[in-house]
Amino acid sequence: MGNIRVGIDVGGTFTDFTVLDDETGGMRHFKVSSTPHDPSEAIEIGIASFEGRGLRASDVVHFGHGTTVATNMVIERRGGKTGLLTTEGFRDVLEIGRQTRPDLFDMSVRKPDPLVVRPLRLEVAERLGPDGEVIVPLDEAGVEDAAKRFRAEGVEAIAIGFLHSYRNAAHERRAAEIVRKHLPDVFVSLSSDVLPEFREYERISTTVMNAYLMPRMDGYLDRFMKRSRQAGIDAKPYTIHSNGGLMSTETARNYPVRTCLSGPAAGVVGAALVGKAASFPDIITYDVGGTSTDVALIAGGKPAYSADRDVAGYSIRCAMVDVSVIGAGGGSIAWLDDAGGLKVGPQSAAAVPGPAAYGKGGTDATITDANIVLQRLNPIALLDGAMPVDREAALSAISAVAGKIGRSVEDTAWGIIRIAVANMARAIRAVSMDKGHDLKQFALMAFGGAGPLHASLVAAETGLDTVIIPESPGTMCARGVLLSDVTRDFVSTQIKRARGEGWTEITTAVAGLERRAREWLEAETIPDDKRALQHVAEARYAGQNHEIRVEGILSSAEDFAARFAEAHRVVYGYALDNHPVEIVNLRVQAIGHAGRPLQTVESASGTMADARVGERDVYVGPEGGWKTVPVYKRALMPQGEKFAGPAIIEELTSTAYVLPDQTGVVDAYGNIILSFVKDRA
Repeated sequence: MGNIRVGIDVGGTFTDFTVLDDETGGMRHFKVSSTPHDPSEAIEIGIASFEGRGLRASDVVHFGHGTTVATNMVIERRGGKTGLLTTEGFRDVLEIGRQTRPDLFDMSVRKPDPLVVRPLRLEVAERLGPDGEVIVPLDEAGVEDAAKRFRAEGVEAIAIGFLHSYRNAAHERRAAEIVRKHLPDVFVSLSSDVLPEFREYERISTTVMNAYLMPRMDGYLDRFMKRSRQAGIDAKPYTIHSNGGLMSTETARNYPVRTCLSGPAAGVVGAALVGKAASFPDIITYDVGGTSTDVALIAGGKPAYSADRDVAGYSIRCAMVDVSVIGAGGGSIAWLDDAGGLKVGPQSAAAVPGPAAYGKGGTDATITDANIVLQRLNPIALLDGAMPVDREAALSAISAVAGKIGRSVEDTAWGIIRIAVANMARAIRAVSMDKGHDLKQFALMAFGGAGPLHASLVAAETGLDTVIIPESPGTMCARGVLLSDVTRDFVSTQIKRARGEGWTEITTAVAGLERRAREWLEAETIPDDKRALQHVAEARYAGQNHEIRVEGILSSAEDFAARFAEAHRVVYGYALDNHPVEIVNLRVQAIGHAGRPLQTVESASGTMADARVGERDVYVGPEGGWKTVPVYKRALMPQGEKFAGPAIIEELTSTAYVLPDQTGVVDAYGNIILSFVKDRA
């Protein structure tokens, strides 16, 4: 191979690699076992295997990776000891929050403890007005006292968040200078850098999380860069962030909070590009792993975005791909509630002890065990025979549940799968119908290890007509990393009416953001022909408290008002005539486009009869019972030849189950396209 581009997704069980040849467009996929004690070690092992795969590390010209390191640190509370320096009277903003409840009538709900304990939330006298004017000068002696207190407490990171610093960062920057003088080795994070937007709680919460992640993320990135260099890769490494773009390692080091949705965002980006190439610009992504299911909406080839997110109970605000996550994956455990009702998840058997059939000590019945009992999953071995499966252990686990509810083993296994499918279908409706989209216009793209296994059932449950199973679905997130653009968002809070004098100030602010964006692209050495700018306004009707995104150039106030009204209709179902519109935040995204677009793949040379490698009895449902179903090997399936369900399609990273009322075909990009027969009920 010549020049190659490498995308890596670091998961809990496997670290996935996708390698693209820039000259031929050929793509390869492979996996190595993850190393949770040090995720960078698995990356080095994967690169070291290049030579045995006919690849050379010295040929790598693009090197990107997605990671869940930041998310796991928050979930497991493994970040650095952090202090907060804030405006006098505001130390408890972090704990007070917004006073909203995730469930209004659940009295057992408890918020997680703040990432900064109260004794380390220190105040200093200073005050800015809403326009950035100085009301109370910064008490520099007070900042010095706080720095000495932090030093005595042994903090590793400090977040500095002052009132209205998004308008005027001078106080925060001066405080940072004083803190760094006394604590030169401590990580410092400023809210005016991390999130220069109004709303104090979200800004301070996001800045605190950024500071909390900085010490450990810095160490991880150091090891990541060292190991990749030792393995022979000289290309500049990138990390994918939550908005689906790539950022330099230095940016990731300074803003680790932007990587909290790194892995899921990569999968959505990859799915958008695959769908668009295959002429499916409107898709619902459906990524099912061992513990969770991630779903997102892509309309017109563009993922939906969200500005606010809850990560392990903590509020963060930054531009993110709008991914909905539920606790339903292959390892989700079946259990009975106090009333004897059958439930599935969110508890998971995880990789260890795992499903009962995996023989690693697990005894609880899981979704994977149910599929093995019904023989939708190979009852002998998975991963092309590399992973033995104990069907008897799965039967025993499912039988234990069946005995408690007084049903047959088949009914119980079927019930477990149907409950999981219902939960997944609700998540899909939440990102589509609940936000004003007509679900019938979308196709379902299934990836992740367990996505193709359940996709057809979920499509039938939600009324979706088409299922797309991409090439190597288990490595879609790594492919997304490989195909992502290099991006960075520049933001300015306005809170101005989109007309008259306010519009003039808005266009001036946009010009300033564009200038900063172009300077950043220049600093990142992005070639001129690969550069682009994308404009976003977060706006609302005057009197509202929540904004919606409006993308595109702000050409005129009238044009913007019309586009805002249409966006408002999509989200809320109505628009107000002649009601003033207020722009809250302006964003300009600097984009450095990735390499060549997706290429078609070579078809297998035989026929579907040649791809049929066997058959086995599969339980298709209470009405159809057990049926003898053909088993196909995906690598042998030719393009363009239709086949009918029921069927099982096996490959290294995944298994697909095709329903009796579906037909399928492999397209020119290697995707399996499944369609329901037209006269289905």
